[in-house]
Amino acid sequence: MTLHDDPIARFREALSRAAAASSFDATAAALATADASGSPSVRIVLVKTVDARGFAFFTNRESRKGRELAGNPRAALCFHWPAIGEQVRAEGAVVLLDDAESDAYFATRPRESQLGAWASRQSGPLESRAALVAAVRDVEARFAGREVPRPPFWGGYLLRPERIEFWTSGEGRLHHRTLFERFGAGWTASLLNP
Repeated sequence: MTLHDDPIARFREALSRAAAASSFDATAAALATADASGSPSVRIVLVKTVDARGFAFFTNRESRKGRELAGNPRAALCFHWPAIGEQVRAEGAVVLLDDAESDAYFATRPRESQLGAWASRQSGPLESRAALVAAVRDVEARFAGREVPRPPFWGGYLLRPERIEFWTSGEGRLHHRTLFERFGAGWTASLLNP
C-alpha cells in the first residue's frame, strides 16, 4: 500500500483482515465525545457502515453520547485490533443520519434489540433490573403481532472524518503511523513518529 491510498478503502481492507483474524466484533470502536464544557467521555460502539461519507453508528439520541453530540457535534473513534497488530483512529464532525437510513438499519436489528431500544432510557437512572424487564414486557405487549417501528428518539450518526490515522505495530516499538488529513475533496498523507 502506498501513502496515497484512499483512507476509507484502506480502512475497509484493515477491517476485513481484523474480522477474519479474530472472534471479536471488529466493528467495535471506542467513541470519544465531550460535553459543551469540554468534559470528555468514552464508550464502545459498533460502527455499522463505513463509506465515502464516513463512519455510521446508531444509538438512543437521548443517551449521554446523544446529549453530548447535540451540544458538541465532534467526536473521535478508535478501532484496536490486537489480532493483527493494527489500530485506526478517526476524528471529525458528527451529523445525524436521516430518518430513512435510521429506519432501514433499525429494521435489520433482532426484534429483542428493537424492543430494548424502546424500553431502555439509555444512560438514565434505573430503579432495578426488574423494572427494565417489566418495561421490555410492556413494549413487547404494545407491539405484539406487528413490526416494531424505530423509536423517534433513536437513530444514526455519521462521523465525517477530517483525520484518519493508521497505526501498525512495529518491532522495538517503532510503530508505523500514517496520517490522512482532509484537504478539499481529497486527502493528504504523512508519516508520524511512533
